[in-house]
Amino acid sequence: MNDSNSEYDEETVSQAKDTAESYIKNNFEGIESIEMGEPYEAPMGSMTIDGTVNDGAGFSIKFHKDTSVAGIGTKEGFPELKDECEDTSCDY
Repeated sequence: MNDSNSEYDEETVSQAKDTAESYIKNNFEGIESIEMGEPYEAPMGSMTIDGTVNDGAGFSIKFHKDTSVAGIGTKEGFPELKDECEDTSCDY
């Protein structure tokens, strides 16, 4: 643990944010911008980052310990999944 308010080291945070951005851009239609907050530990223990895309549509993305995507929750107005990514996540 470092001295900042974050529960995660800078490298882990950077990797998680890069993974989140790549996952969202590769799996959802029409992503123009992505804003993310700082990661936090969710009640079940997974690293989670909340944010918005395209100036307002919210999301919450959870990570496995290796910073691969465990799941994403989206709010109303979030872009649709790309057709080719509906049955299984597209590479990110």
